[in-house]
Amino acid sequence: MLTPRKREFLYDEIISIADEVRSYSISSEEIDQAIKSNVSLNQLEALNFARLIDSLKAEPNRVFLDSPDVISERFGMRVSLFSSRNMHVKGIKKKGQKNEGIIPADSKRISVIAEHKADSVYPVVSSASIIAKVTRDREIERITDHLGIDIGSGYPSDAQTIDAIKDNLANEKFAKFIRQRWKTMQIIRQARMNEFF
Repeated sequence: MLTPRKREFLYDEIISIADEVRSYSISSEEIDQAIKSNVSLNQLEALNFARLIDSLKAEPNRVFLDSPDVISERFGMRVSLFSSRNMHVKGIKKKGQKNEGIIPADSKRISVIAEHKADSVYPVVSSASIIAKVTRDREIERITDHLGIDIGSGYPSDAQTIDAIKDNLANEKFAKFIRQRWKTMQIIRQARMNEFF
């Protein structure tokens, strides 16, 4: 929703006012290994969200998550299970609780609020989304410079990205930056094989 220039400006503003900012980039190799091990992308994200939360110096009383899972509570529960911190997910009842009550907000647990598209609802999640996007933009630029190949945005909807992949399938230097188990990569390989038959 924002231009790269506006994101860069806001990135610096967010960094200047935030108490803590943590980010983690999941490599293509990590994703491939997870998928090979039958770990979904949602599970991998939940694990790394939990690691980031655990790495905070602060003791937050609430955590807001932009759920990639359309069943937001499931994603929130995964994060809380992976985390070493004491958490409860908004909307999840205590086991064995007979009434419809939710775990009280004043408990010693961190409240987890997980929502699909939370970046359009909560400013703190919008800020985290900007941090993530700028970090990704910078990584794409670093890869482009390293390879000397314009890879576009890196998204499957970008024709420049698809052309760069097609033109560099045999380039081992390029391959280390591409998820080999990425559906887009599998489609490109299949199309290339069909050209020979």
